[in-house]
Amino acid sequence: MINSSAFFCCIIILISINISNCLECYVCDNQEDNAEKCLNTIVTCEQEEDVCLSEISWGSTPYWTFGAAKQYYVSKRCSTKERCARYRSSIMPLCTHIWYQDWKCSECCKGDRCNYYIISAANHSSSGIGMMLSSLAVLIFTKWNIFEA
Repeated sequence: MINSSAFFCCIIILISINISNCLECYVCDNQEDNAEKCLNTIVTCEQEEDVCLSEISWGSTPYWTFGAAKQYYVSKRCSTKERCARYRSSIMPLCTHIWYQDWKCSECCKGDRCNYYIISAANHSSSGIGMMLSSLAVLIFTKWNIFEA
């Protein structure tokens, strides 16, 4: 038969293992850049929150004033994978990176403190690689005159 002190030790060990499996994310809300608070504030997420969500937006100050300068705003938080995917799909049409328009992009990542960096060009990197490969192909074809008959 198991004595009560051994039973309580097992319970404490199981609880501490369960708590230590929680994700850690950087958190901040509408900061003007990815510095200071966004890089120094870390929270342990709730048990059900399994991803870190990062958001970057470009626009004028929250209270619109005529002629206000546009700037970046960074927000980071814990989220569930499903909630993050829903949020991303709702705002990604706004992820244009057009300097004269307000835009907003988001990214979800999995792993402790994975949202240290803000990756705002995720949708544009594949087109950049495609453009680079196309340019390389044109250079090769013109170098060896493949199109000549």
